[in-house]
Amino acid sequence: MGDPGTGFSPSDGLGIVLDEHIRWIGRWHRAAFYRFGEAGDLASAPAAFAAWVAATRAGELAHQPAIEKLVAVHEQMHRQAKLVLLKAATTGDPPTEAEYEAVAGRFEDFCAQLRRLERAFGAAASGLDPLTGLRSRRGMQEALEREMNRFRRVAQPFCIALCDIDKFKSVNDTYGHDIGDKVLAAFAAVISRGIRNFDEAFRMGGEEFLVCLKETTLAEGFRVIERLRIDLMNSRIPIGDGRELSITASFGLVQADHETPIDDMVIRADKALYQAKHAGRNRVVRWGIDKPGAAPAPVPPASAPPASPAPVRRRRVEAH
Repeated sequence: MGDPGTGFSPSDGLGIVLDEHIRWIGRWHRAAFYRFGEAGDLASAPAAFAAWVAATRAGELAHQPAIEKLVAVHEQMHRQAKLVLLKAATTGDPPTEAEYEAVAGRFEDFCAQLRRLERAFGAAASGLDPLTGLRSRRGMQEALEREMNRFRRVAQPFCIALCDIDKFKSVNDTYGHDIGDKVLAAFAAVISRGIRNFDEAFRMGGEEFLVCLKETTLAEGFRVIERLRIDLMNSRIPIGDGRELSITASFGLVQADHETPIDDMVIRADKALYQAKHAGRNRVVRWGIDKPGAAPAPVPPASAPPASPAPVRRRRVEAH
């Protein structure tokens, strides 16, 4: 079977762990119900999981909360399984229904956690952010360089925009990270709906995103990004119990030119984004057009949200 910590991707290693635990739970059933708990080393955790954990902790996945949660569920499952076998060996009686369900329930939780991690690793390998469905930062540089090379060959303009949810930290601090995740997913959905199929959007990390608008001048790009900004401002994000959040975002927009490499384009977009934040947030700043200290473009009011007694329905939550 090999060492899942050597020569396998994290996802491959989890597949080995799952196969081994399926065999283990079958042996545990036979030991608990037909062998009076006489299981020898069958109560011990299969070796593949320990090897996989050691490999992930030694690499870039160290201290990931999802992995630590999987480890905790695994320990609880095997501790409970050992107790059931010990009692069966002592009394000669099979487990009660409650004792059996305690082990079976933890086994189901363990398998569900494994599957979630497998999907997350699969999404990461594909270059997709599992939360938003947008492309992740991985591969972004290559995609932007490809667009720059096309621009240099055929002089077809393109723009990039850096986007940052306003005062996003306050969302996490006030409502928790689960609601923060909903906000990120909703923001990504607005972006996906608002750009063309051949444009590209990336989640750079946290609440920051990058949009690449192909075959687009700065003036055209400004219209697209301004529409995204307004769509986001007018959107309402349900957070449960009839409550909704309203958020805004700031944008820095830059157009490609023949002298500026991609890395410098991103730096310029980041500076324009910083200028948008400094000027009051919830606005689009165009690099080289909108000067610091100039009067910002008017911000259209959001459409009125549906009436509701929920106190946060009309509250606008902005990110930093």
